[in-house]
Amino acid sequence: MPKTRVLVIDDSNTIRRSAEIFLKQGGYDVFLAEDGFDALSKVNDHAPALIFCDILMPRLDGYQTCAIIKRNSRYADVPVIMLSSKDGLFDKARGRMVGSQDYLTKPFTKDQLLEAVRLHLKEDAVVSQN
Repeated sequence: MPKTRVLVIDDSNTIRRSAEIFLKQGGYDVFLAEDGFDALSKVNDHAPALIFCDILMPRLDGYQTCAIIKRNSRYADVPVIMLSSKDGLFDKARGRMVGSQDYLTKPFTKDQLLEAVRLHLKEDAVVSQN
């Protein structure tokens, strides 16, 4: 059975590498992107089952990246979880407006990251079965 693909989009090399280590330990296939433009080609190339997307990035921020991904009918149902060092209501609300399913505050633990994946991939499987 092929591994579930997860894309992590963040301009911080430290966050990308931490997420990659945690997700690989959880048994996932991980792809990394350092900004929104890089992410758009990786989404097309790898068709991830779930995407983690930083909010504050150069060139194309997380909100814009999420909105572009969600506008593509092929990826509209892929869960996007926004990543931010701020735990603000405004950021969470704005993320929902562009189609994100959840919000994870950085720095995150391995357990928090893997729980977010399990929660959203399980919800996705339930939706697909109905």
